Amino acid sequence: MTGAPLLANTREELRGALGERPRPVGLVPTMGALHAGHAALLARARQEVGPGAPVVASIFVNPLQFAPGEDLDRYPRTFDADLEICAEQGVDVVFAPAVEEVYPGGEPQVRIDPGPLARVLEGASRPTHFDGVLTVVAKLFGLVSPDLAVFGEKDYQQLTLIRRMVQDLCMCLEVVGAETVREPDGLALSSRNRYLDPDHRWRAAALSRTLFAARASAKYGAAVAIDAARHELRHARGVDLEYLELTAPDLGPAPETGPARLLIAARVGSTRLIDNVALELKEKS
Repeated sequence: MTGAPLLANTREELRGALGERPRPVGLVPTMGALHAGHAALLARARQEVGPGAPVVASIFVNPLQFAPGEDLDRYPRTFDADLEICAEQGVDVVFAPAVEEVYPGGEPQVRIDPGPLARVLEGASRPTHFDGVLTVVAKLFGLVSPDLAVFGEKDYQQLTLIRRMVQDLCMCLEVVGAETVREPDGLALSSRNRYLDPDHRWRAAALSRTLFAARASAKYGAAVAIDAARHELRHARGVDLEYLELTAPDLGPAPETGPARLLIAARVGSTRLIDNVALELKEKS
């Protein structure tokens, strides 16, 4: 284990912790409850900035991205364990502000409008989610001034929207997408997996099987890939599908051939899970 990271709870402490550290600065925004997937993001940030530059991890459960009735209050908080993971991955600074530090005076009057891409897929059932995500990410970019920020591909729509925000608002940093980390049975690592009891945990592996079936069939064309996915879902029990959508890599309309993305959302018991994979579509033979 490396040395413990500096802990900053306020803007002033964050500025002091970063001080005159060399650039580039890497940032990994998280909501805590860190697991091996987050550890991979932190390791990727360290790889990107190099051994002598700082990596900052933020730990902040952002209330702006939770709608009424969602799991804000029961969202897992494991701060001491999170600090251990940050130390193991060589994080230099952990920024863990209170809500009042990020949103002084309550909810901000000025927020990021994520545009039409935020009203499909996840946004269709969570219409205020992405303006909360982009608003807090924009705040973190302003507070940390990173040269690059690392986000996981598991939350692919979020990653796509953050890249779009950086491009459209001329933010001077690079957004790095890191590959999804999975359990041995394929289930994508997520902080919400801990809500699954053993039976639901077993059933949840159907999401990744569905995606992998489509990926294996993509060489026969989009229609065959989707049919393979739906065949896998028909054999899944206890999986309440919300959407299964094939798109372009930028979440635009699905192409006939070439790179594509298949995204899925479903409930297993009371837990809502999302996942996605990249596909390479070929022409039908």
